[in-house]
Amino acid sequence: MTNHRHPCVGRDPETEAARNAPLGPLGSCLRRNDSPHQDDRPPGTKVSLLVIHNISLPPGEYGGDWIDDLFMGRLDPAAHPYFADVAGMKVSAHYLIRRDGSLIQYVDPEKRAWHAGASSWKGSERCNDFSIGVELEGSDDVPFAEPQYETLAGLAKFLFQRYGRLDVAGHSDIAPDRKTDPGPWFDWERFRAAVA
Repeated sequence: MTNHRHPCVGRDPETEAARNAPLGPLGSCLRRNDSPHQDDRPPGTKVSLLVIHNISLPPGEYGGDWIDDLFMGRLDPAAHPYFADVAGMKVSAHYLIRRDGSLIQYVDPEKRAWHAGASSWKGSERCNDFSIGVELEGSDDVPFAEPQYETLAGLAKFLFQRYGRLDVAGHSDIAPDRKTDPGPWFDWERFRAAVA
């Protein structure tokens, strides 16, 4: 196994964990950016689903600010040919987990992020209403990184403590005619074992 340095290591745990106390140990890793692409969940809606996605901008490229720019509504359509089609989209996720395991929150989980689009789970339409969306920086054709699994497991455990045991699905499970993510390289068995 390759050694890696998780982004939580080396940060001031007292300062950052105090600011993000509800996330427990993950609090020292969390960065917050409030996306304008969010709104209130319908009254009385119970969060019951965690949706796992993948994203890279441009496709197959990692580490830049483009995902951040997309979720914040400031993606420059002239910066890359691919962006012309996606720059005007009003999309977000509750969380993004970068390749190094760092965690960014764009929408408070009490709010509705715009991540699922037309979707259905167990007979209920509009999954954005009752789900939490987590984007993994990646694509359908490459393995996800070790630190991403660590952060995802910690985040899922935190969310299970807060909301009770949630169903977990891929974007491809709730929108099978439109979506393929998180893709064949996502290790569902490993993830389920980590949160058991």
